[in-house]
Amino acid sequence: MMRSMPSIVTVSNLTKTYKGGFQALKTINLEIREGEIFALLGPNGAGKTTLINIICGIVNPTSGTITAAGHDIIKNYRAARKLIGLVPQELTTEAFETVFNTVSFSRGLFGLSPNPAYIEKILKALSLWEKKDNKIMTLSGGMKRRVLIAKALSHEPRILFLDEPTAGVDVELRRDMWKVVRKLRESGVTIILTTHYIEEAQEMADRVGVIRKGEIILVEDKTALMEKLGNKQLTLHLAKKLAKVPAKLSSYNLTLAKSGKDLTYTYGAHTQHESISKLLAALTKEGITVDDLTTKQSSLEEIFVSLVHQGEAA
Repeated sequence: MMRSMPSIVTVSNLTKTYKGGFQALKTINLEIREGEIFALLGPNGAGKTTLINIICGIVNPTSGTITAAGHDIIKNYRAARKLIGLVPQELTTEAFETVFNTVSFSRGLFGLSPNPAYIEKILKALSLWEKKDNKIMTLSGGMKRRVLIAKALSHEPRILFLDEPTAGVDVELRRDMWKVVRKLRESGVTIILTTHYIEEAQEMADRVGVIRKGEIILVEDKTALMEKLGNKQLTLHLAKKLAKVPAKLSSYNLTLAKSGKDLTYTYGAHTQHESISKLLAALTKEGITVDDLTTKQSSLEEIFVSLVHQGEAA
């Protein structure tokens, strides 16, 4: 389904070099599809926030072009910015203002007429309605984070950027926020989130982009990425102890546990089922009886770690 979606954000040959000569982004090309949840995954300092801040018009690019729904973000700044909502990492909010007024004010900044019914709808969706008359300074960190999302949604954007949305947030609030993000996507909002929490990308995203040292090293549908790069492991629980792996089985990628009772076969996602059948037949031929089998697939975390390490070795 996602493949047929048109692009809503297009980044072409984008670079960013700061005055001191530090190159934060190196020739970034990226297409974000309308209606998807895209996770930009990378370690701290990889360039995630710089990229988002450039797309949102907060930081100027050194070179390259970016369009949001066809509007050039520099030439047609106002039109592009109206389409975009940004939930920043920093919890900077008007401490003495009430929740309702803060969110209403954000809407006014985009030249939109007041719409109390819409603000009410957002606050209810974010479980903030009961706090609408509270001053921001009285709220917990998690509630302040929700206010930032409400502010970003106040002008009804089509594209929402979430920069490390759940950094420093407890697990319960993290799951609540994921629910909110899914509902937004169902309403047609395109969502781009940066994260270094693999769990978040694995849970939320349709596609994952991996950024490392200012370069996007991979963009892939999440399921395809896991299938392509994720090793699988088949553990054979043996009826009798083995002292070592028989020489005739050396062509298979087998590891014998210290107990001598478990043999683990590691294989790629595209390994044919016949090779597993051949392995089982070879074991039988060697007089090895298998009591039980268990399988395990790499998590996105293991894939990510291996990708980053590959990049560092290069």
